[in-house]
Parts: sequence; C-alpha cells; structure tokens
Amino acid sequence: MAFDVKAYLAQYKEDHQHPVNRALHTVGIPTIVASLAVMPFNPILGASMFVFGWILQFVGHAFEGKAPSFFRDPKFILIGAMWFKEKVLGKTAAEPAPAN
Repeated sequence: MAFDVKAYLAQYKEDHQHPVNRALHTVGIPTIVASLAVMPFNPILGASMFVFGWILQFVGHAFEGKAPSFFRDPKFILIGAMWFKEKVLGKTAAEPAPAN
C-alpha cells in the first residue's frame, strides 16, 4: 500500500482549520522537533520543550473541537512536520524542487 503524502496533507489541512489551532501548531510542531535535537545535550530543557510543544498541540485541538489527526493514524505525526515545512517554505513536501 502506497503512502500518498498529498492525500495525507490534504486531510491534515482539513483537520486544522481554526486559526488558533493553526497558530499553536505553527509554534508547537517546531518546538517538538527542536526538542529532539536538544534532548541529548540537555535532557531537562529538551523534555520541557517536548511537553510544551504537545501542550500547544492539544490546546489547539480544543479550539478546533477535533481530536488530533494522529489518533486516527500515527502517520499524521510525520505529516504535521511536513505541514509545517510546507507552511514555511510555501511548497508541498511531495512536490519536487523547481529546476534551476
């Protein structure tokens, strides 16, 4: 079974419509990802960042009125990071980079 990144991203966007949820995810996702790099060097700071990032995610979902997407499918944990990348870079993770 193929993993259709575009379909997952579309569903993720559908599940994250509330502006407060989007804003909290925009801060929470990179905080969680950064915490993974910090944890080996400063476990207390890394763990604090990790927990704080997840708190932001769950508060956002309280505004959205929906459970987090990864409750349905764990792949959405990775899709969240791809959504953030797309938001920052302005392109879909599944799209090839334009030729120079």
